[in-house]
Amino acid sequence: MNFLEFEKPIAELIELREKLISTAEKSQVDVSKSLVEVEEKIVSKQKEIYGNLTPWQRVQVSRHPDRPYTLDYIKALAGESFIELHGDRTVKDDKAMVGGFGMIDGQSVMFIGQQKGRNTKLRQFHNFGMPNPEGYRKALRLMKLAEKFNKPVITLIDTPGAFPGLEAEERGQGEAIARNLLEMARLKVPVICIIIGEGASGGALGIAIGDRVLMLENTWYSVISPESCSSILWRNWEHKEQAAESLKLTGDDMFGQGLIDGIIKEPVGGAHSNWDEIFATVKSVILENLVTLKAKKTNVLVNERIEKFCKMGVVIES
Repeated sequence: MNFLEFEKPIAELIELREKLISTAEKSQVDVSKSLVEVEEKIVSKQKEIYGNLTPWQRVQVSRHPDRPYTLDYIKALAGESFIELHGDRTVKDDKAMVGGFGMIDGQSVMFIGQQKGRNTKLRQFHNFGMPNPEGYRKALRLMKLAEKFNKPVITLIDTPGAFPGLEAEERGQGEAIARNLLEMARLKVPVICIIIGEGASGGALGIAIGDRVLMLENTWYSVISPESCSSILWRNWEHKEQAAESLKLTGDDMFGQGLIDGIIKEPVGGAHSNWDEIFATVKSVILENLVTLKAKKTNVLVNERIEKFCKMGVVIES
């Protein structure tokens, strides 16, 4: 297991638990009472730490190396029914953007999301979850395919941003993202967008126009990362914590400003501490929202989606 700097007290207790288990196995000593006490202390410490996270700490948790990624969620939600689809039919298949049809409790849906890598080789393969223009065109192709067959779209967002390379700009990065915003606003099927990790800039927004935009508790959503904000304003990364505070990028901040529709509670200790629980929670939220959205007529669904986003950023002066 990997631990963040502020998780060290939890790490020490987990290490103690492992030692107790090892001692019991080697010497056949009954340590059940001690184990129960340590387990209680672990849960208590997790509640204490995760109940008072700063915005910068939430950013760190969203990047935790043990946190489940898009394909982990898809595998848990759809299992063997998931059929991955490839390519944008123009340039190539962008491995940073994954998608395809899958079944959730007998309902066919289109999954789309950014995929990071679990190790160095996979990170390079998936370009660290930073899509190129063909990734967004691939996502749009899959959305239109879902619309053709009247299937809901589920997007899972986890990206440090769209790929900023010169070649991406030459192939129309800005246009590709802008096109997605336009087309997603008028898709004639339910669209549920869930930020499962990092939600940075247009890279996240390019697949985040939906009837329901939700954030996991320890994720962030902003036009820029705290480090980049700090480097622009202070010419270094030393003020990233201050930047994270000022950007108002947490789920509570975004929900308070009416920019998202809800926050999905994570297990005590974060999503990385209990994959099964967060998968079950996300599945329940998706199914609950699908029932509501599928009951709406197409014109009502589209008009409400457009109206919701048109209200954002509006200022009325008296």
